[in-house]
Amino acid sequence: MQEERRNKTKAAKDEVLGSETVFEKIRGRTPWVFGNAFRKPKILSPKLKITRRGIPLPGKSLAVIGVYIILFLLQTGIVYIVFREVPALGTNPSDGTPMFLYPDINESFIIEGIVASIFIFLCSIGFILLYQASKFVYNKSVAVRYLAVGILLILASFITLQAMITIKLGQKLFNV
Repeated sequence: MQEERRNKTKAAKDEVLGSETVFEKIRGRTPWVFGNAFRKPKILSPKLKITRRGIPLPGKSLAVIGVYIILFLLQTGIVYIVFREVPALGTNPSDGTPMFLYPDINESFIIEGIVASIFIFLCSIGFILLYQASKFVYNKSVAVRYLAVGILLILASFITLQAMITIKLGQKLFNV
């Protein structure tokens, strides 16, 4: 009876490819090295309970939001604003009307940096939406919506930032 059980277990292992261990493979090919008396020892080690106390970590979405906030602040030129102490808005020296864009390409007002950063941020959201559209390959309507909104955000941001640079250079907005 025991021999029947051994044959059944051996047949069950032989039926499944890769179920034998490396030791069993070696023993089958080299019986003269290991012999029948050589076997793997079974050592039971005591299980120790180690209490781990760690600080709770924020979720991934909170970390991504934090990275985007830091990225937004860096894009606004917060370092430039702190060290140069630039004015928030300016006035036109000839008639005293408020100016939104500084007339020099190498300088900027605070509000100008914030607006440019908002449009750069919207452009990056557009690229994220393009990436999200690739995840919905089998749901065409959702993918097309993501693509349309993403492309619209990218184009709107690009055109607005180009218009700001053109105005700062003192050229006509649309050379038509």
